[in-house]
Amino acid sequence: MCLTLNGAVLEADPRPGQCLRTLLRELGALGVKRGCDVGDCGACTVLVDGTPVHSCITPAFRAEGKSITTIEGLADGDTLHPVQQAFLDAQGFQCGFCTAGAILTVSALNQAQRQDLPAALKGNLCRCTGYRAIADAVAGVSHAEHGGACGHSHGAPAGRAVVTGEARYTLDVAVPGLTHMKLLRGPHAHARIRAIDTMAAQAVPGVIAVLTHHDAPETLYSSARHEIATDDADDTRVLDAVVRHVGQRIAAVIAETPAAAEEGCRRIVVDYEVLPAVLDPEAARTPDAPRVHGDKGPESRIADPACNLLVAFSGEVGSVAGGFADADVVHEETVSSQRVQHAHLETHCAIGWLDEAGRLVVRASTQVPFLTRDALARIFDLPREKVRVLTGRVGGGFGAKQEMLVEDIVALAVLKTGRPVQLELTREEQFAVSTTRHPMRIKVRLGAKADGTLTAFEMDVLSNTGAYGNHGSGTLFHGCNESVQVYRCPNKKVTGAAVYTHTLPSGAFRGYGLSQTIFAIETAMDGLASKLGLDPFTLRRRNVVVPGDPMIAWSPHPHDVEYGSYGLDQCLDLVKAALVAPGEPPPEGPHWRTGQGMALAMIDTIPPRGHHAHARMRLLPDGAYELAVGTVEFGNGSHTVHAQIAAEALGTRPEAIRLVTSDTDAVEHDTGAYGSTGIVVAGRASLDAATKLADAIRALAAGEAGVRPDDCRLMAESVTLPGGHMLSLAEIAGAAEAAGTELSTEGWSHGSPRSVAFNVHGFSVAVNTDTGEVRILKSVQAADAGRVMNPMQCRGQVEGGVAQALGAALYEEILIDATGAVVNPAFRHYHIPAFADVPKTEVLFADTYDRLGPFGAKSMSESPFNPVAAALGNAIRNATGVRITATPFARDKVFKALTAARGEKERSYLP
Repeated sequence: MCLTLNGAVLEADPRPGQCLRTLLRELGALGVKRGCDVGDCGACTVLVDGTPVHSCITPAFRAEGKSITTIEGLADGDTLHPVQQAFLDAQGFQCGFCTAGAILTVSALNQAQRQDLPAALKGNLCRCTGYRAIADAVAGVSHAEHGGACGHSHGAPAGRAVVTGEARYTLDVAVPGLTHMKLLRGPHAHARIRAIDTMAAQAVPGVIAVLTHHDAPETLYSSARHEIATDDADDTRVLDAVVRHVGQRIAAVIAETPAAAEEGCRRIVVDYEVLPAVLDPEAARTPDAPRVHGDKGPESRIADPACNLLVAFSGEVGSVAGGFADADVVHEETVSSQRVQHAHLETHCAIGWLDEAGRLVVRASTQVPFLTRDALARIFDLPREKVRVLTGRVGGGFGAKQEMLVEDIVALAVLKTGRPVQLELTREEQFAVSTTRHPMRIKVRLGAKADGTLTAFEMDVLSNTGAYGNHGSGTLFHGCNESVQVYRCPNKKVTGAAVYTHTLPSGAFRGYGLSQTIFAIETAMDGLASKLGLDPFTLRRRNVVVPGDPMIAWSPHPHDVEYGSYGLDQCLDLVKAALVAPGEPPPEGPHWRTGQGMALAMIDTIPPRGHHAHARMRLLPDGAYELAVGTVEFGNGSHTVHAQIAAEALGTRPEAIRLVTSDTDAVEHDTGAYGSTGIVVAGRASLDAATKLADAIRALAAGEAGVRPDDCRLMAESVTLPGGHMLSLAEIAGAAEAAGTELSTEGWSHGSPRSVAFNVHGFSVAVNTDTGEVRILKSVQAADAGRVMNPMQCRGQVEGGVAQALGAALYEEILIDATGAVVNPAFRHYHIPAFADVPKTEVLFADTYDRLGPFGAKSMSESPFNPVAAALGNAIRNATGVRITATPFARDKVFKALTAARGEKERSYLP
């Protein structure tokens, strides 16, 4: 058939059943993304004769005779389309994976449609931004600055590439001889493979290999990635003969085409011995419960496999019993937090191949390329130098890509076949078999004097780690740390356990355990304030730690966390003042009740026990700079700030910094972009390298001019010498080359000591007591981020975190049926916030300067998520008098709670 693609007339021969998205990518339009395959997310949006369509559900043959415009064809040569320019000026993106689809949709809107963006953009989902930046782009609001370095709202270095479709994500590369992998997944929550027959699958034309547990190494490992690998239990194999959750991978088929690989999976015959399963974490702890990892020994570092216990702890400071005896008021709450999916629009994916030297190379959508390299080397018994892991731009992560969910099986296939292999999880697989936030049941009991002073603090946590222990220990300990430390109390006791069940694995998620425990503690604090008749802000101020107070959770063990700065008091003041100001008016009608709620959160700026980063810098022959860092860019904005930090140290513009990133060949090590460390760890390494390079440039210039280095001033394009003379940076680079040297330096950061950051959130809400509907009238968050390196970008991180947290608080939930299977593995059944769902959040920053962070900065990526659910739940209680103790606060759940409360009240009047 004949079609016009971005102005070029082409001939194409689509396969039967092929969708337009895959055809366009085969024709080179790599800006067309795969996000869902069912028309839910809009990442694949293109224009067909000027009309936006979702190309994933458009049959390719319907493009015959049509004019197709993808993001690559929207600009007029080097001149951006006005909508592309508007998105660039407003920085209307973060990871950017959805941006091409959003730009194309907006480019086709008329003026009437632009006035109703909730309707116009209902088919374009964004998981990162919270949509405010997108709305600003449509309105023509410009935020990006072009002067100064740190403290200014510079746009992302890759911004133009993102809005033109030139940014290359994981699978946007051409690899000669590429093959495709599909995975056969088990239908049972617990089973043993008695036999597996792959002969029919191997006979499918185009199938190259079928891999089962017989082909996989016996090495046990964890899919979780940490600097200290032994932090997580080794309970996982690449392919296992025991199935521990529905959807666990059973076999891998590698073929010339995805269709052949899928057909190969259908023809594999597996004989299962179905075994009893346990799905509930409370039941999993009983003596007669089926064992999830009963075959594991001490080498796996599981606390008690016989009791499905991954890890447990108990700690006490002071005497909790005595503290409760001294209390005038005691308040107790038991709450639960649900499974939440990360829902990043780029699913887990990787391409692997052998380079010309026979080295294993894996290009992956990961937050942790260096730790993944080390794991692959260990699993496959390879020298570390024989493995290279790199990333392109990554389409979102939120902690999910601190896992190794595809790289291991891709590496196995490459090593077995010698061919390049690609694996891309479908959206259904992403929902049904990848990791989620840990579901937790948490009991909090507080004791206080009549004036609100805490006398006792007790918390018990039960975490469901699912079928594997990845991040189960870390989220439990982290969740029970800062959430408890933030309150000053002489008597504290915390107990916790993470247990295995035959359900999909939990994993790292934004907040890393804190969102669940903060929901519980801040809910209990609100209830305590109500019993005491105290304003919630007053109760917090009376009990929060201040500089000079020890930060103690449940043990007095020493740690390296310091008050590098302190802005919690400012955050409390800012939110209280903002809530006093009027917000949206409440709806009219007799059933609406209004209320306000707040919650606070503290987080360590760096994970404990070492987080390391290395950086390299050099002066290039043209006078620009090259900065090599290991940090991954996935919407966290770290690359922007790295350029700003280096520019500040070198007295130049961020545009003069050319970045080389996210490649194990580029630098020696980087623990990874998790725990909000992109600025405070990797940024310090960049600062170290840049400061040394500035010194080296001044020293060389001084030597050339015969003056002292202290008399030389490094400028944007030159070094100014005494008397007003100047040496250009290009001249200095030439002098170094003539002397047989290169002006290059290295920097390191090791993540200690650590500081603390704070967030306080407030809501005004209206609740319809007749229907359970919750409307947000005002949303405000104050953040203590130290010196705000990039106000526009930091505001976007807060807005995106709040939007994601609102989804988790109001409607997002992974649902599992009685067989252990996920029943809502699609965006249309798993509701993430769309444009119409997200209220405007007012973002306010405390005025602090952190002595431990680079140029005074602190981390601010995951922490905005943490106080949101508690603040919203507290606002609902304030409006209705009814406490809802389980998220999400879905309308039906609110309705049932209100109805039950009315019933109890009515019964209380009966004789």
